[in-house]
Amino acid sequence: MVEIQGLNIAVIGATGAVGKQMIKTLESRNLPIKKLLLLSSARSAGKKITFKNKEYVVQEAKPESFEGIDIALFSAGGSVSKELAPAAVERGAIVIDNTSAFRMAADVPLVVPEVNEQDLLKHNGIIANPNCSTIQMVAALEPLRKAYGISKVVVSTYQAVSGAGAAAIAELKEQARDLLEGKEIEPKILPVGSGENHYQIAFNVIPQIDKFEDNGFTFEEMKMINETKKIMHMPELSVAATCVRLPVETGHSESVYVEIDKDGVSAGDIKELLSEAPGVVLQDDPDNQVYPMPATSVGRNEVFVGRIRKDLDESKGFHLWIVSDNLLKGAAWNSVQIAESLLKLKLVTIK
Repeated sequence: MVEIQGLNIAVIGATGAVGKQMIKTLESRNLPIKKLLLLSSARSAGKKITFKNKEYVVQEAKPESFEGIDIALFSAGGSVSKELAPAAVERGAIVIDNTSAFRMAADVPLVVPEVNEQDLLKHNGIIANPNCSTIQMVAALEPLRKAYGISKVVVSTYQAVSGAGAAAIAELKEQARDLLEGKEIEPKILPVGSGENHYQIAFNVIPQIDKFEDNGFTFEEMKMINETKKIMHMPELSVAATCVRLPVETGHSESVYVEIDKDGVSAGDIKELLSEAPGVVLQDDPDNQVYPMPATSVGRNEVFVGRIRKDLDESKGFHLWIVSDNLLKGAAWNSVQIAESLLKLKLVTIK
């Protein structure tokens, strides 16, 4: 336990899409912030960001930047996290990392507070924020697991381009504008910036997020599979994922099929359960065409669930439609939520 007078918080990757949302989220919460340090690469250092009516100059992130920092929120890419997160921990900071760098490390908790907040008690300085698409799914499935048990999950995602960063958002807008004006386009970023081939995302769907693994699944799909099992402490859980990029700016959607262990459960039972679940909002009224959509979920911290149906052939199978703002619950809000949980669990206390 660390006792402090006020939180000294650092945001690494402060000028990126998620970093900006982290700053906005911190601004909207009541964490007792004594000092805020905004860090970035050398290229972005010097930019100015306003936080609670005060202007901050973004500084270059270096190992010595973390002297006196209590909580460091990382969202600047896996290579940066691998380089600087250990340096931050050595200087006494607790790292909440929003990259895939440490997610599957055995000694690093992978945390969604509504699901496995108690795992924070086992942290050794670094806490991993799960993949955005994993977060919203497990938040919706955890109430089912606790009430009925679950044995199988099959998910198809419909992911927004903001998950690939600010440059991907710009590419979507530029391509849409150019195509509408009859101009030629030259895709440069999606599906993978470092890949050999790049494809049009405007008015298109790309069934690839991240690189392909030898097993035919993409790295994004394997993240969902492995992270779900780790977060829910269910290595035996059957999980399959297909991850798809859509021309949507912000807000990931998911079609999830789940098989529960208990007999005799109805779709109404599932709806009632989720209507009371923490961090979940039930939007399920097909008669009035009420269901979750990215356009109505952007800017919200919750996970939205609807289109809940019992499978027509499997008595223990159910279908759910899950939507959330991938930059908030999928990243910034979940990270800040973890920081709040550290205070709640008295892993960091204010004098």
